[in-house]
Amino acid sequence: MYQESRKSTNGRRKGNGNSFAKSGGKRKPASKNPTRKGQSGASKKSQAVHVPFKSSDRTNSLSGYNSRKNRPPGSRRSNQKAIDHSKFINKASPVCEAKSYVPKHKFSDFALTDNLIRNVEARGYKSPTPIQDKVIPFALDGRDIIGVADTGTGKTAAFIVPLINKILKNRDQKVLIITPTRELAIQIDTELRCFSKGMNIFSVQCIGGANIERQFAGLRRNPQFVIGTPGRIYDLIERGRLRLGNIQNIVLDEVDRMLDMGFITDISKILSFLPQNRQSMFFSATVSPKISSLIKTFSKDPVTVSIESTVTSDNIEQDIVRVKRNQDKIETLHNLLIQDDFRKVLIFGRTRRGVERLSKQLHKRGFKNTSIHGDKSQSKREKALQLFKQNHLNILVATDVAARGLDIDTVTHVINYDLPENYDDYIHRIGRTGRANKQGVALTFVQ
Repeated sequence: MYQESRKSTNGRRKGNGNSFAKSGGKRKPASKNPTRKGQSGASKKSQAVHVPFKSSDRTNSLSGYNSRKNRPPGSRRSNQKAIDHSKFINKASPVCEAKSYVPKHKFSDFALTDNLIRNVEARGYKSPTPIQDKVIPFALDGRDIIGVADTGTGKTAAFIVPLINKILKNRDQKVLIITPTRELAIQIDTELRCFSKGMNIFSVQCIGGANIERQFAGLRRNPQFVIGTPGRIYDLIERGRLRLGNIQNIVLDEVDRMLDMGFITDISKILSFLPQNRQSMFFSATVSPKISSLIKTFSKDPVTVSIESTVTSDNIEQDIVRVKRNQDKIETLHNLLIQDDFRKVLIFGRTRRGVERLSKQLHKRGFKNTSIHGDKSQSKREKALQLFKQNHLNILVATDVAARGLDIDTVTHVINYDLPENYDDYIHRIGRTGRANKQGVALTFVQ
């Protein structure tokens, strides 16, 4: 367990209609930082260190936060739900070569056009992942699909590749892809543009926080793909700018997350505008009774493809940081971040205001960082992610908008500064580290 001890700091870490539309550097030390290397003095701040976890340290439960099921965005959270401490503690296995999956197919085995196969191979896809291997044949056959798989399994390509192939064979085909977050929509659009390079296939992102006039203009171009979030998609429908009468293909990604975020009503309304004759694909990490009911209502004889996965990566070492009630949480965080091995850190907070406040506090203490949350404009959110991805800044403070869909394989530590609302959110948060067969650390602050 990580906990506060009365040891002096020994140094600091180096900086481092008939269409979609009608008509880096070093940190400067803060004045109250722990004593730096080479300095002396009677007063020294404590530093967080790693000590073995003892069973006597464990309590029965921990106050977490209630799930957001059917709660409209922005509404208050109600009764808290306990999460056992032990769920936040798990030793990582030694990093070793992952057990390789032996696919039944090669991409060349699928009935894909030659130029699409070339683009797939150019993206570095040598062989299909399990979800791609199982989903693509059904998708090419036009079947409705329920894909049960976690993020990071390659499911974007599992539906993007066959849909591109479908459009190459019939230019009248249109696709609507709905995601829970702006960042995931942008990531899917980026993948689409890579796979469809040189094919004269167009897309438009319809997401909140972005310039809606540009989205109007993009829809007027009659794109083959519309990729967006439920709120903005429904807004564009109500404005008469997006018509779904000729959408033959619908993809709902991260359905469980959209349900948790309270989008079930918007999604049901959007699906009701679609024609009966269509191909529908639903992807979710879990399938609850409400998700099953939604899928049953809006699909026809779907085939279910489920990919087994461990709840958390074996490469992630999970531990708790116990903060006593009379201790300052920010001091505890400070003393972790100055350690050398905290090279690229994603810190999760619970609220937008809390995340922004924490980001400013860290900046005052000399930590170069940026933040991402729902109150930031889309351009600022994108810039923050780019700065973090490209290692211009090594600390990102975020709400759960960064918990899913973000593919950043060099995050060394995930810190849950505030507890997640439920265990599923915890799993998605810590899944941002330990990727690409690298070892990661997930720490959760508890009292």
